[in-house]
Amino acid sequence: MAPALNLIGAGHVGRVFGRLLARHGGFRIQQVLTRSAASARQAVDFIGTGSIAIAYEQLQPAAVHILAVGDDQIAAACEALARAVPLKDSIVFHCSGALASDALQAARDAGALTASVHPIRSFADPAAVAEQFAGTFCGMEGDADALAVLTPALQAIGAQPVTIDAAAKTVYHAAAVFASNYLVTVLDAALRAYQAAGIPEEIARRLAQPLASETMDNVFRLGAAAALSGPIARGDLATVARQQQAVTAWDAPTGALYRSLVAPTTDLAKRKHANERFGA
Repeated sequence: MAPALNLIGAGHVGRVFGRLLARHGGFRIQQVLTRSAASARQAVDFIGTGSIAIAYEQLQPAAVHILAVGDDQIAAACEALARAVPLKDSIVFHCSGALASDALQAARDAGALTASVHPIRSFADPAAVAEQFAGTFCGMEGDADALAVLTPALQAIGAQPVTIDAAAKTVYHAAAVFASNYLVTVLDAALRAYQAAGIPEEIARRLAQPLASETMDNVFRLGAAAALSGPIARGDLATVARQQQAVTAWDAPTGALYRSLVAPTTDLAKRKHANERFGA
C-alpha cells in the first residue's frame, strides 16, 4: 500500500499537491483537515480521494503531513499537529516561500523530519495548474532524509526541485518580489513618465512594451550584465543627472525611485564592462 499523506489546510496549493501526489506521486491521501467540514469536502472532491477530518484529534498517523496553511498559521498548526499525532520518523513539510523549515520546530522536537517545498508559480486556477504542473520549479530545503523522499515524489508529478539555503529563505522569496512585483512598479513609473510627456496611456504602453520585452528576453538569454544598456552603461553620467533632476521636479517619489536605482545599475555596468574586458 502507498504511504499515507495527511493534508492540513486545503487552499489552492494544498489541493493541487493533494491531487498530483495522489495520482502520480506515490502517496495515498488519507485525511484532509481544514477550517470547516465544507471546505474539507470541497478539497476531497477536487483531489478525488481522502476522508475528512474536522479536528486535529481526529487525524491518524501518516508517513507525510503537508501544512498548506497561511504563513502566519504554520507554527500554530505544527504545534497542534505535534500534540495530536505521533510524528516520530514521519515527514512534515510546509509550502511557504517566505518561511524556512525551522518554522516546524514543534514537529522536529516530536521526532519528525521537516522540510519546506515552495512551488514557484501562480495558483489562481487550481484545476488548470494541476493539469499544467509539469516543469514547475519548487524551491526546497530541510532535513536531508526528508528531501530524499520528497524529491522523487515531486519529480514524479512533473516538478523541478531546486535546493535552496534555508538561512536565505527570506531573500529567496524577495527574489520573486523583485522579478514580479517591483518590476511592475518600475514599469508603472515608465508609463507615467511617458504620460507626463503628453503621450496617452494606451500609446505609452505600446511604446514601452518592445523595450521591456526585448530587455527581459536579453536578461534571460544573456544574463543581466550583458543585457544592460542606456546612459549608465555608456558612462553618460551627465544625462543621468539631468534625468534625475527632471524626474524629481515632475514627481518627487518617482525621482526617489530613479535615484535609488542609480547605484545598483552602476555596479551592474561595472560587471558588464569587466565581463567584456575578459571575454566572459
